[in-house]
Amino acid sequence: MTVPSELVTLADVEAARQLLAGVIRRTPVEPCRPLTAKLGGPTWLKCENLQRAGSFKVRGAYVRLARLSDAERRRGVVAASAGNHAQGVALAASLLGIASTVFMPVGAPLPKIAATKGYGAAVEFAGSTVDESLVAAQEFAERTGAVFIHPFDHPDVIAGQGTIALELLEQVPDVKTVITGAGGGGLVSGLAVAIKAMRPDVRVIGVQAAEAAAFPPSLAHGRPMRLGKFGTIADGIAVGRPGDITFAHVSKLVDDIVTVSEEDISRALLMLLERGKMVVEPAGSVGVAALLAGVVQVETPVVAVLSGGNIDPMLMVRVIEHGLAAAGRYLTFTVRCGDRPGHLAKLLTCIAEQGANVVDVAHRRQDPRLQLGEVELGLSVETRGSEHSDRLVNALRSAGYTVTFGI
Repeated sequence: MTVPSELVTLADVEAARQLLAGVIRRTPVEPCRPLTAKLGGPTWLKCENLQRAGSFKVRGAYVRLARLSDAERRRGVVAASAGNHAQGVALAASLLGIASTVFMPVGAPLPKIAATKGYGAAVEFAGSTVDESLVAAQEFAERTGAVFIHPFDHPDVIAGQGTIALELLEQVPDVKTVITGAGGGGLVSGLAVAIKAMRPDVRVIGVQAAEAAAFPPSLAHGRPMRLGKFGTIADGIAVGRPGDITFAHVSKLVDDIVTVSEEDISRALLMLLERGKMVVEPAGSVGVAALLAGVVQVETPVVAVLSGGNIDPMLMVRVIEHGLAAAGRYLTFTVRCGDRPGHLAKLLTCIAEQGANVVDVAHRRQDPRLQLGEVELGLSVETRGSEHSDRLVNALRSAGYTVTFGI
């Protein structure tokens, strides 16, 4: 791809906003009390998880498609995505009367597949990552003449995503920091274009999952670098290489790129669901994860962009369990005791006296390390947090039980 000699401008973003008038939703900003308390200043959530099609992606997709010529529209469009760009393209294409085909990785979340088909796109599966699906989509474009709609590396897409910044600067005029997820870089590039043009004092921070962080090595080398392997629960930002165009924007306009762990993401999702009443997908929560984990120092007021809410319910169950464990509220451990009547009841009474809730118990009698008449119990227990968990474990050990973790 040929990289434009000039970056996207504020005028481009404002023109994109005019194109999107009446098409997308002006999403709300909501206060986040837990983060406000932690950071010592106002913290807001820009709720693109409430956008049409469930994410910010429809903004850039619609701007890109709306600017196609009549001849290009007749050829149809093709895209590749783990889900959000797929839905954005499918929705934009249906609104504009354009035929669309979307390539998705094998194993893409079922709700995203169903939604993409529901918006009228033909769905094909290729590869196990978005990068592999991109190759298949580009080959389809060359074979059929369909116009390839890149998920992030195009000026129109960047301009469309930048319209979020125009809204949040109006909604939180005293903002000092804006933090958002970064996969290929389209969203953070668009935000930075508008913010640095209108409020150069505002700090713009991108966040990547540590297990799929292509920007840090790319910035260190001064050019886009491809990761050898990557994988994260944040499938929406699981991109192995920054775009050429987005890299140019990030390297010049974005103040910092930081990373968060899978545990950080799980904690953020749990907090958003439990305290914020927000359904957010893993990729949409990484800005909040960075603030909760303290991986970056920020000046308040701060706005964290919740970039999407399209989460597979089965993944949500696993993430909630993982988040509870990461927060010290869900313990799994083993205890050995006598395999005689009353011994289990005594153990469970000890746990109950500490105010913990037993979720399940598994008996194991076949381990050769066990003595005759002894049983190993695997327990899953809910607690109120790390301190409560520590008290429970100490109480069990004081009662003579050997507590082992890692079952």
